[in-house]
Amino acid sequence: MEGENKKYITSEELKEHNKPGDLWISIQGKVYNVSNWAKEHPGGEVPLLNLAGQDVTDAFIAYHPGSAWKYLDPFFTGYHLRDFKVSEVSKDYRKLVSEFVKMGLFEKKEHVTLFTLTSVSIMFAVVVYGVVGCTSVWAHFASALLLGLLWMQSTYVGHDSGHYEVMSSRGYNKLAQILCGNCMTGISIAWWKWTHNAHHISCNSLDHDPDLQHIPVFAVSTRFFDSIKSCFYGRQLQFDSLSRFLISYQHLTFYPVLCFARVNLYLQTLLLLFSRRKVPDRAMNIMGILVFWTWFPLLISCLPNWGERFMFVLASFAACSIQHLQFCLNHFAADVYEGPPNGNDWFQKQASGTLDISCSSWMDWFFGGLQFQLEHHLFPRLPRAQLRKVSPLVIDLCKKHNLPYRSLTFIEANLRTLKTLRTAALQARTHSSPQNLLWEAFNTHG
Repeated sequence: MEGENKKYITSEELKEHNKPGDLWISIQGKVYNVSNWAKEHPGGEVPLLNLAGQDVTDAFIAYHPGSAWKYLDPFFTGYHLRDFKVSEVSKDYRKLVSEFVKMGLFEKKEHVTLFTLTSVSIMFAVVVYGVVGCTSVWAHFASALLLGLLWMQSTYVGHDSGHYEVMSSRGYNKLAQILCGNCMTGISIAWWKWTHNAHHISCNSLDHDPDLQHIPVFAVSTRFFDSIKSCFYGRQLQFDSLSRFLISYQHLTFYPVLCFARVNLYLQTLLLLFSRRKVPDRAMNIMGILVFWTWFPLLISCLPNWGERFMFVLASFAACSIQHLQFCLNHFAADVYEGPPNGNDWFQKQASGTLDISCSSWMDWFFGGLQFQLEHHLFPRLPRAQLRKVSPLVIDLCKKHNLPYRSLTFIEANLRTLKTLRTAALQARTHSSPQNLLWEAFNTHG
């Protein structure tokens, strides 16, 4: 009798509610209207817009703990999805998540954060002593390299705390984000959340994933040569004469550009924090950035001359570029697509858009767990200490459903990424481009 009183809409009707102000989604076949709440979504409005008008059950399960289900009721429209179906892949994926919950894996964070924060504190003290207390240029050079490693480890804590609580409370977790992100690295956690959530939801979508949109410097696909529109930035990614020139040699400039990648991240941070966009905890983020731009220039000023100061900055940036390289290796050589993500093939899109880096367990600290990129994308709330343990289960699931699971050594991943860049570079040389917009390199916020 209860089933007879249910109201239904079809998937096609649901698709009509896919824009700001009219944003509906389906979870487990129940339809929710989140139009007025989208801007209050802790993960930002972008993930909801990217998945608007479709079933998002797998994405919801991936990003939310079981306690989040009770908050859905106020948004229920009263409608159910008439043609709601669950694929065999999704059934197995949800079963795997359920098993992890029963095993308590999402709560078993071990002491990774404590050890990392302790190592960051020790490294920072050594860096300060090496600069202030030593006169040897080699001590200064070693301090710069250590600072780069410090930034990498601090970023991992910021990344982890953005996906799940690494501290004892939400307040302490936010403090860890600001300290490890803004204060220590100079990169805003607000900027990271804004772009990173979009990246996870739209993994390797050329027009929706900001982590692939590096025109005019890099292009991982020739489809960028058609000046596609970025749905994330809301503007055309113009493939002009400058883009054509730079991309024609991207396989040669790849590593040198990565050495200066932090400059772009600093710029992106400032552009966001001082933009008109709604930025959560804007004041706290700005204060954290001010802390970084106080201690870092002050530390550099303690060096005896401008030559050593230049060397120190360049060496620290170059050392940290290994982390930027890792992020590129995880996705640049994987499969890409155009258009918004499809909630019905969540597992498939994550599998095709990621590439793991195989390494020994003693190197897990160096890669921050992100060498298990597919595992992280499928279970973003899973503490990094558990990623190696669940990897065999993910491999088995990929084999069962004939989905790609790519795990390469660090060298192999570099070679495949360079091959991808070179292929696009050679094709860029024969592609005509109509205009030249120098500001395109920096004007990512309109």
